[in-house]
Amino acid sequence: MAPVVKITYPPELPVSARRDDIAAAIRDHQVVIVAGETGSGKTTQLPKICLELGRGAGAAGGGRLIGHTQPRRIAARSVAERIAEELGTELGDVVGYQVRFTDRTSRASRVKLMTDGILLAELQRDRDLRKYDTLIIDEAHERSLNIDFLLGYLKRLLPRRPDLKVIITSATIDVDRFAEHFRAPVVEVSGRTYPVEVRYRPLLELPEDDEDGEPVQRDQTEAILDAVRELSAEGPGDVLVFLPGEREIRDTADAFDALLGSSGRGDRLEIVPLYSRLSAADQHKVFSSHPSTVRRVVLATNVAETSLTVPGIRYVVDTGVARISRYSVRTKVQRLPIEPISQASANQRSGRCGRVSEGIAIRLYSEEDFEARPEFTDPEILRTNLASVILQMASLRLGDIARFPFVEPPDRRNVKAGTDLLEELGAVTAAGDRPGVRLTAVGKRLARLPIDPRLGRMILEAERLGCLRDVLVIAAALSIQDPRERPEEQRAQADQLHARFKHESSDFLTWLNLWRHLKQQQRELSSSAFRRMCRREHLNYLRIREWQDYESQLRQVCKEMGLDLGKGRGEGSEGGAAYDEDGIHQALLSGLLSHVGALEEREKARPGERRPMREYLGARNARFAVFPGSVLKGRNPDFLMSAELVETSRLWARQNAAIKPEWAERLGAHLVKRTYSEPHWSRKRAAVMARERVTLYGVPLVADRLVSYGKVDPPLARELFIRHALVQREWDSRHRFLAENARLLEEAEELEHRARRRDIVVDEETLFEFYDARVGDDVVSGQHFDQWWKRARQKRPDLLTFDPEMLTHGTADEVRAHDFPTQWLSGGHDGDAGLTFPISYHFEPGAADDGLTIDVPVATLNRVDADDFSWLVPGLREELVTELIRSLPKHLRVAMVPAPNTAREFLDATPPGAEPLLDALERFARSTRSLVIDRDAWDWSKVPAHLRPTYRVVTEEGGEAGRGKDLDALKEPLRPTFEQAMADVAADSGVTASGQTSWTFGTVEESFVQRRAGHEVRGFPALVDEGATVGLQVLATADEAAAHHRLGVRRLVLLGLGPAQPVDDVLAAAGLDQRAKLALVGSPYASVGDLLDDVRAGIVGEVVDARPDVRDEAAYDALVAAAREAVAAGTSAAVHDVMRVLEAWRTTDKAISGRADLMTLPALTDMRAQVGRLMAPGFVGEAGVTRLRDYPRYLQAVAYRRERLDQQVARDRQLMDQLSGLQEAWLHAVAALPDGQPVPQHLREARWMLEEYRVSLFAQPLGTREKVSDQRIRKVMGRS
Repeated sequence: MAPVVKITYPPELPVSARRDDIAAAIRDHQVVIVAGETGSGKTTQLPKICLELGRGAGAAGGGRLIGHTQPRRIAARSVAERIAEELGTELGDVVGYQVRFTDRTSRASRVKLMTDGILLAELQRDRDLRKYDTLIIDEAHERSLNIDFLLGYLKRLLPRRPDLKVIITSATIDVDRFAEHFRAPVVEVSGRTYPVEVRYRPLLELPEDDEDGEPVQRDQTEAILDAVRELSAEGPGDVLVFLPGEREIRDTADAFDALLGSSGRGDRLEIVPLYSRLSAADQHKVFSSHPSTVRRVVLATNVAETSLTVPGIRYVVDTGVARISRYSVRTKVQRLPIEPISQASANQRSGRCGRVSEGIAIRLYSEEDFEARPEFTDPEILRTNLASVILQMASLRLGDIARFPFVEPPDRRNVKAGTDLLEELGAVTAAGDRPGVRLTAVGKRLARLPIDPRLGRMILEAERLGCLRDVLVIAAALSIQDPRERPEEQRAQADQLHARFKHESSDFLTWLNLWRHLKQQQRELSSSAFRRMCRREHLNYLRIREWQDYESQLRQVCKEMGLDLGKGRGEGSEGGAAYDEDGIHQALLSGLLSHVGALEEREKARPGERRPMREYLGARNARFAVFPGSVLKGRNPDFLMSAELVETSRLWARQNAAIKPEWAERLGAHLVKRTYSEPHWSRKRAAVMARERVTLYGVPLVADRLVSYGKVDPPLARELFIRHALVQREWDSRHRFLAENARLLEEAEELEHRARRRDIVVDEETLFEFYDARVGDDVVSGQHFDQWWKRARQKRPDLLTFDPEMLTHGTADEVRAHDFPTQWLSGGHDGDAGLTFPISYHFEPGAADDGLTIDVPVATLNRVDADDFSWLVPGLREELVTELIRSLPKHLRVAMVPAPNTAREFLDATPPGAEPLLDALERFARSTRSLVIDRDAWDWSKVPAHLRPTYRVVTEEGGEAGRGKDLDALKEPLRPTFEQAMADVAADSGVTASGQTSWTFGTVEESFVQRRAGHEVRGFPALVDEGATVGLQVLATADEAAAHHRLGVRRLVLLGLGPAQPVDDVLAAAGLDQRAKLALVGSPYASVGDLLDDVRAGIVGEVVDARPDVRDEAAYDALVAAAREAVAAGTSAAVHDVMRVLEAWRTTDKAISGRADLMTLPALTDMRAQVGRLMAPGFVGEAGVTRLRDYPRYLQAVAYRRERLDQQVARDRQLMDQLSGLQEAWLHAVAALPDGQPVPQHLREARWMLEEYRVSLFAQPLGTREKVSDQRIRKVMGRS
């Protein structure tokens, strides 16, 4: 039996006068709409009317409850207290209440006050709401998310519950919408209000007294000051000014302070701010009393519109704008833009001054503007993320939200945004063929958490990571208003105190630091002392208690769900950051994946401009900056997450922390987009790799990461593996079949390189098809192949080995091994044994090594010449001869066309290799075509490069010392390398000596042979003149050895002869008088002694040249004896010869000295150079006493030429042209000799032939010693 209560109705309440009408409507209709302004009594009296109708018998009476919802917890509690008081019962008896985490009802309860969220949660357990026979949905005009969801759900439920009565209460705002939705009657209850005069004072005015008619745009703050002045003249009463935000309130307050300070009226006007972030003490100032002589001006946001009733207000100033929370579909963030308010909100504001008496409202906009505004403010469901509603609907299995009967269906874009958020959190997936979404395991757990889905996702992830207790603290902090207060007059002090808790890289860990501080203070302080501490440190005590209560309630919910709370490491620690920072941030990030940002490159500031603020690229191409109050301001980590993105003047990120991109990649694995580029084979990794780019809602988490491509695209990875690893052999593997296949393929490819054709070996596609048909389908890398091949080769070891016949086409038979040998046999020189050199072929026109390459060991360079290789290999010989014929000048070429026929004729008639190719061609042309071809006529630049062999000089270790097509040019820079090789040969042979003054060498062989790098190396021992001593060295060529040996033997003979005779004795023996002695002083030598020493050397040199090479001591001793006799017999005559030479020299030198004109200068320069070479210091020893007798004739020829030069300049120039080529060739040949190498025999011979040739050209009457001509000189110079 239901408990009996006495029901009375306060007569002063307007609803009491309509209770019979209301009761009749409830009795006769399933749904009733009760409309009435604030203060009409509908909230407290409707439950009593229902009780009087017998509704809500309660569980004790065998019946059900009257459910009464409120949008706010404080309202549910205070209304329950009020109704219980009016019924004369205890709270929790007949009337109870339930809000989040608090239940004050009992079995005796008949009326249950609750938040709309509590009723929503009960739907999960009681889908038909069988606990209730009556539901009162209060304040429905607020159109919160929960209210709209309940109204839609009830619309569906009512046909299934005809016994259920629903009463919807609303202010007189848009009542018809509710009535139409439920097809229900409306009972209107009037409120208690007084008339309000509305005055329009728009900011943009066109004053009548303005002659020009120019509009005047007033500042908003100035307009407010003007409005307050106007209202001050209307009588006593306080003024309520509605402003959009805190900044505007501060600006206006500053303007009032400045005004009052200048006017001296500060004691008659009190300015009081009112906004939600104010401390409790500052908010209470609004409700405190003040002297009647002081007018209070309250500067408020829209919090004073409906939530709070400010006493004593007779005047209102309405700016007509407010910050209205609105969800951005584009950026997926909740914005707070300043927008014009609706007509309903404007009327609510003006109604604030009609509660106690008649009032005046000044609107700072025009009446036309007011009329053009929307009638009502958009319901929350149309401007908010619908994630919570969608999650609950999915939990209740209500199907597609688009088909749900909302009072006002939400925008499809907002529905999608809510669904997208739940998909971001991993809470829902598509429901398949059915409309709507399906909850995942995470989603089912989220639906049981009565908090924002983002925070719920953080809690679930925190449990997995073992940091749940700390994350609960942060989640609770993110759900309340910031307890840190910043009073206007003590802002700097408050900031300094709060800075103690800041974490260097995380606003979230700042909360934990503050939490730890508060817990420690609570343990140490009494309750009152703790309150004083909060006030002293500018911390709002009530908000701290709310924070702690909410955290405690979250812990209770987690316990009920069986979540492992673990231990919060931050709570008991006094030393600082003892938290699992990474774990906490990863848990938070799980709920903030679309709030991730990547730091963008800073744009360069233009000259004179400030550097632009660093921005982050956020989800869906949004760009935001770190809020100035964040600890990350100025730190600019590469990546961050933000708990809140709010758009005011720009998009700001509040509550931030630095993160690692790999966290977002892991947590957002179901959301990230991966793109791959540049798939390529990696020889090092033996796998196909690609560059991966990972983005999360467009934010680049990974820019250019190297990843295995086998899992991304297995077929393509397998194809690339086969092509690169197996076909192109770009794999360092030891599988036998690969080595065997490479060998077989190289043999086949060698045929192409030799024949210079590309139609012999099969293409790579054939090889790919071979492997593709055999290799397993799942092989995408070297590791996969190794595993597969280990099994496959046990059945067929030769499965992957090529068949040689499959590698070539039928044209391979046309390539004969004889035409393209792999070894070159050289016949050697001077009786040397033949040498064998490896030949390799390469077919790549334009490449440096196109054609054949011959490997020449560096130690055998002295035994080969370019002429040895002039005939090339048989397969290229005909093409070479053809191209050489084509290179001839036209007047020569015409006698040998067609070139291919002539080439074949030549090759048929001439045995290859008997003589150099060009010699043979020139002889063939003379004998068959009567054609004389000069050597310079062959133009090698027109011969294709592949017809000239490439020489590769290899060291003993097998390395490459040099490469090129000109063997002679290649030898010169390699001479140090070659000399070192010869030194090594000499050291190994023991044939070296130095500093000798007598014959200590035993028998010196002309040459010897050693093997180096697989080749025979020939060395040539020779005596070397060291100045005062003689050495023994091994030289590279016979010519070089002969030149050194000649001078070495001469030096050793001179040493064997002993000291020379005194100068005076020699001159006396020659019979020279004092005048003749003075003539000897004027020579090119430094002294007469040096001259006589050189005469002695010249005599000995001729003795050495006249006898066979000295190779042993006996021959040396005989040579010394012969030299001694020659010196004794020939010195006097040689001195007289020198006297004649010096006399001729002085005469000639006088003739060619002096100034010359431009016409004769070239000839005189040539003559002076000739005389300089003849009379250089050491000329006697170099020429020898026999050639010395020709010197007067050579010098006389120069004088003869000079005598006739002035009359025969043109003729002299013609003769010089005949000579200059030969002279320059000889000079270049001598200059090209390595340092320290004597002039070889053929160049010494050519030198004296050139002197005779000069006599024949310029002084023919003087005669020559021998026949001489251009051709003969060239022949001698070409000998080596």
